[in-house]
Amino acid sequence: MKILFICTHNRCRSVLSEAITNHLSDGSLQAFSAGSQPVGEVHPLTLKYLQEAGISIDGLASKSWDEFESDQPELVVTVCDSAANEACPVWFGNTLKLHWGLSDPSKITGSEEDVAAAFRSTINIIHNRINALLALDLNALAPDQKIAELNHIAEIS
Repeated sequence: MKILFICTHNRCRSVLSEAITNHLSDGSLQAFSAGSQPVGEVHPLTLKYLQEAGISIDGLASKSWDEFESDQPELVVTVCDSAANEACPVWFGNTLKLHWGLSDPSKITGSEEDVAAAFRSTINIIHNRINALLALDLNALAPDQKIAELNHIAEIS
């Protein structure tokens, strides 16, 4: 299954989601990330805390959702509230769209320990959600059950 994680600027939460999904899924899921208004670079602390968690950062980049028009995802997941409220591109068509909101750890102010705790917490939440996704047999679920289960994952922390 191809999953596209979207956050407006594609520099932190969506990139974390992409990297963690690809790390945990062992190829059963193919994750990408993009933004409606990408800033062009991944937040340095995103890379730092992914590496700290033993997750590859190879190939991670801030990119536009327009880059995925020819590579239709089966699932689009917004991870920031502003992206969830944006009009999606027409090419998403009938792709299943979900919102799995996450707080932005790159916006945390405070001590280095506070920032580290915020990144580690976000990484842990994504880890738990992806493990819940991997535990589902999506092919065995009726469409309404699939949507309910995928929406339920948003509540996992």
